[in-house]
Amino acid sequence: MFSLFIFVLSLNVIGLIPYSFTLTSHLVVTLTLSVSSFIGINILSIKKYGFSFFSLFLPGGTSTILAFLLVPIELISYIFKPISLAIRLFANMMAGHTLLKVIAGFATTLMSLGGVFLIVHYLPLLILIPLFALELAVALIQSFVFSVLICIYINDSTNISH
Repeated sequence: MFSLFIFVLSLNVIGLIPYSFTLTSHLVVTLTLSVSSFIGINILSIKKYGFSFFSLFLPGGTSTILAFLLVPIELISYIFKPISLAIRLFANMMAGHTLLKVIAGFATTLMSLGGVFLIVHYLPLLILIPLFALELAVALIQSFVFSVLICIYINDSTNISH
């Protein structure tokens, strides 16, 4: 889990380096990370519990009539866990890093206009300093949230009551 945390954190922080790219700002990267983790969790859980793993989708003591409604709902929510995990990381990293790049581009444009704009361009640059610190915190928090949610998914899948 620590390796996963450091890996995601590295992917997040790399985008804060000027003229670099945030890999986690692509949905395909975050979806690959979350789906591969999720598939691994399911393989280990099925190997450990066998067919009783599927009791995860039907809580004990549920009536047969309610089971026809509850099982599809539980199955759909279970399938969407890695998708929501990927979208959460992707959206947070894309939004913040895009904001930083837009403000930096605005400052560059102001600077290139010359004249009084050469002095005014320092205002967006001053705004970038706290935003950069905020983005660094977001990169750390999102790495932590990704790892914790994977841990929760592992706990849910490996602690099935028979």
